[in-house]
Amino acid sequence: MSKKLELLMPAWDFEKLMFAYAYWADACYVWVPMFSLRARTNAFTMESIKEAVEYAHNLWKKIYFTANIYAHNVKIKPFLAQFKKMVEMWPDAFIMADPWLIHLVKKEFPDVEIHLSVQANNTNWAQAEFWSEMWIKRIILSREISIKEMKEIHEHVPQMELESFVHWAICMAYSWRCLISNYLSNRDPNQGTCSHSCRWEYKVFKDERTEEELETVTGRPEDYEELTWNFYLEEKERLWDIMEIDEDQYGTYLMNSRDLCAIDYIEELKNAWIISFKVEWRNKTVNYIASVWLAYREAIDAVEKWEKYDAVKLSEELFWIANRWYIPGFLAWNTNANAQFYERNGSYGTKYFLWILREYDEVEKLVRVEVKNQFNLWDDIELVSPTGIKKYKIEKIYKTKINHGTKKANTTFVNEMKFDKEISEEVKTAHGWGYEVWINLDEKPEDFSLIRKNAPMIKVD
Repeated sequence: MSKKLELLMPAWDFEKLMFAYAYWADACYVWVPMFSLRARTNAFTMESIKEAVEYAHNLWKKIYFTANIYAHNVKIKPFLAQFKKMVEMWPDAFIMADPWLIHLVKKEFPDVEIHLSVQANNTNWAQAEFWSEMWIKRIILSREISIKEMKEIHEHVPQMELESFVHWAICMAYSWRCLISNYLSNRDPNQGTCSHSCRWEYKVFKDERTEEELETVTGRPEDYEELTWNFYLEEKERLWDIMEIDEDQYGTYLMNSRDLCAIDYIEELKNAWIISFKVEWRNKTVNYIASVWLAYREAIDAVEKWEKYDAVKLSEELFWIANRWYIPGFLAWNTNANAQFYERNGSYGTKYFLWILREYDEVEKLVRVEVKNQFNLWDDIELVSPTGIKKYKIEKIYKTKINHGTKKANTTFVNEMKFDKEISEEVKTAHGWGYEVWINLDEKPEDFSLIRKNAPMIKVD
């Protein structure tokens, strides 16, 4: 089986969809209302996903509908009713997980292409063989399997298309089947509302009370004793596999997983017959899309032509976006204790995402921007566009006295607004979020351009 390799990006609103395609994604997956496991972070409606299909197909791109709920009885009938309407929109495939919903769909719509969601946890070739008999076209493989296992799955079921995640925020739970957030904050991870309880700051208490006393009381904050020595965990069946749970002034983060980055493994994944390279993000900015594209697009294009790529150089681009330090997940081996980021909960990046460009005045050589993070006069900045990166220096900042607002659905430059000096004032700083400014730019930027600047990398000792 030989098929063009695919860079697959998510989109949880129309603007993210437009940016993903602009930055050379081959396909996007969108979450359908009510029947996806990202229902609460999904901005799409039934009307707007229809528009999304039309937008994608006009660009000769693919679009997949994610309808991967595990349905209770009450949702089966409305799901099938809604599915009929979705089929009429002509997406390129549906991403599903529930085996009986798949069965019912295939009975009524035998020609529909279905991709098996990662939530179905496909971990072996026997499962792949079963799903092939159920007329599944593609399997999105479990996050917990290795490249070697992926290759074995292909060898046993060569007709099955295989898809693998290459970049995402790893979860401590097995393929995101987590109850910690539900238990501690009543927020469901599989509805897009995870509170990331596994990344919270947990402190260790020393308590010398008897077992009988501990049955009725728990350690309180006033009982806390700061540790002055190291604590480690050792599982009884894995002697000398030591996991440090020592804490510093920030606490301890035993369950704070590092992020997956597979930029070093694109060629190996291709050799394991992965044809779709999937990026996951939830509630991330369009800056995330641009940086991920700059790395993975170049790598995928190179390996498709049997060429080498500079993984070290491309990984630098991925460190510019927020991350918790990267690991390859289970692709090559079990990283054991190295999979956890013990030091802190926060994310780090070497670039600040500043704003999206919205309008350009050809006469004044100024660009109208939607401010995201603070920047100052004379800052060195980088203009990121679908064709590359250019460097500039901010020499002028004008704040408009009347805020026109920003057109979030219109990310191209259509010259609907000109710079008006009468309602503007020159300032030295643009503060984050809440208003627009105009800055100098000596040439019209490409559509879907972004601007960022260097940020100091926080060093973790």
